[in-house]
Amino acid sequence: MVSASVVPAVAAIAAPAPAAIRPSVTLPAWLEVAKPRLIPLLLATTVGGMALTAGWPLDPLRMVSTLVGGAMASAAAGVLNCLWEQELDGRMQRTSRRALPSGRLAQRQAFALAMALTVASVLLLVLAVNALAASLALLGLCSYVLLYTALLKPRTTRNIVIGGLAGAIPPLVGAAAATGHLGWSSWWLFALVMVWTPAHFWALALLLHDDYRSVGIPMLPVVKGPVFTAKAIGRYSWLTAATSLAGIFALPGGGWLFGVLVLPFNARLLQLSAALAEDPEDPRRARSLFRWSIFYLFGICLLLVLARSAPAAGVDPSALLGAVLCMAPAGAA
Repeated sequence: MVSASVVPAVAAIAAPAPAAIRPSVTLPAWLEVAKPRLIPLLLATTVGGMALTAGWPLDPLRMVSTLVGGAMASAAAGVLNCLWEQELDGRMQRTSRRALPSGRLAQRQAFALAMALTVASVLLLVLAVNALAASLALLGLCSYVLLYTALLKPRTTRNIVIGGLAGAIPPLVGAAAATGHLGWSSWWLFALVMVWTPAHFWALALLLHDDYRSVGIPMLPVVKGPVFTAKAIGRYSWLTAATSLAGIFALPGGGWLFGVLVLPFNARLLQLSAALAEDPEDPRRARSLFRWSIFYLFGICLLLVLARSAPAAGVDPSALLGAVLCMAPAGAA
């Protein structure tokens, strides 16, 4: 059986992958602008960063404080993103009913919410974790809002390649929370998320290219077309698979177990990217790749935790792999 110390971490990152485009669900306006569906994956990579350190497993209170602080920083970034893109959202049919463009939430209320979340996040992380974790969380927030949303997204097709920095910071937050410093292992997971991001996001952009074109956002499918985009997705998928194998050496223990368990994940990622390259204009293929890419990163983080903890707990590796793959989304497995 998995030891009791592993259960909270596994529960924190074993969240289901969302579909490529969800049916409309009305959330309270204040919650909607926080973009809560983006938060679980960021917390998963935070836990992955923790598992890569000698400080694993963390004291439960320290872990919870880190995850809550990270969630609040992510929510604040989401609110500020919605404020910045309110005018664009109002021009796209898909987003015109969001809380700010529809008038369900006032700008001043959204700004106050963002500031409150930011202050609460920094205070919690400084007081209950450490200053490095707080600084990194704040850096992630600022890079998402200022670097990606304000500077890169409206100006260049490389927006998500460089702007992926924001989504790659949570593993560093996790490592900082665990040990108070950043080892090379945490930088490996940072790099993995960076190279994973383009293929993940471009698959979604293929599905939403009409929306992006209508408001002049230079996403890769809009500027270069689906064929070029599918080839770029293939290159980044191979780079992601290759980078993931460095986890064998990044884990303080259980690295070879991780290396074996990650192979089916990489095989499926490459298979789906190859299928997309055969017919880049098939939305079903783009949707399948997008769904799998989400499950892939959740799976990587879960495997990091399990590979680190399983040997001491006496867990059968084949049972671990079967259990993880059973959680794959139906449209991508």
